Amino acid sequence: MLKSMITSTFDLPGHDIAKNLGIVRGITVRSRSIVGNFFGALQSLFGGNITIYTNLCEQARTEAFDLMCEHAQQLGANAIVAVRYDATEVMAGLTEVLCYGTAVVASPKRP
Repeated sequence: MLKSMITSTFDLPGHDIAKNLGIVRGITVRSRSIVGNFFGALQSLFGGNITIYTNLCEQARTEAFDLMCEHAQQLGANAIVAVRYDATEVMAGLTEVLCYGTAVVASPKRP
């Protein structure tokens, strides 16, 4: 599946949606390590972007996105529309990141 065939919009420009295969999702649960918390606390003393947490969040989103793409491929999709992210704190220091969308089969529009 091409990354250009994954969008947060409800359609794909230049393509018709031939078949809706349903909702697909990728879920990951991440925690901060003791070392991560220590360095995060140090960075927070100086203000600005807390890069250790930014990197953790980016890793979690990437993993959830990749899992969603795998789920769509298992269903036979070649595209995903209406992609969204959600995050929930399961407990202190433990966060679930969810990436979800609608798996579809899309084909180029005919002139």
